Amino acid sequence: MARVKGAMHTRKRRNRVLKLAKGYRGAKSKNFRVANQAVMKSLVYAYIGRKQKKREFRRLWITRISAACRMSGISYSRFMNGLKRAEININRKMLSEIAIADMAAFTTLVEKAKASL
Repeated sequence: MARVKGAMHTRKRRNRVLKLAKGYRGAKSKNFRVANQAVMKSLVYAYIGRKQKKREFRRLWITRISAACRMSGISYSRFMNGLKRAEININRKMLSEIAIADMAAFTTLVEKAKASL
């Protein structure tokens, strides 16, 4: 029986890594060993980045809501507590959009939150 070598699968695996490393500088896009390290590291960064993106957007929404609350004369924490007590369930993303696009509606929400405190 003929001996089976893994050349085809090895080449396929290496080409897949080199394709992912396309656009990297220097040997990182040409040399498999260096490219493999760079690709593994970049995939780790991508995984971490997907988690951080959620945190960063939440921070942005909270900052926007807080700024709009300060303009209406209430702190962010008191506003959120007031909304919770008034049983108004709007997520922070929508609250930040309302604060940017429709200040009159946001002021109404602030008044309801103040009333329920």
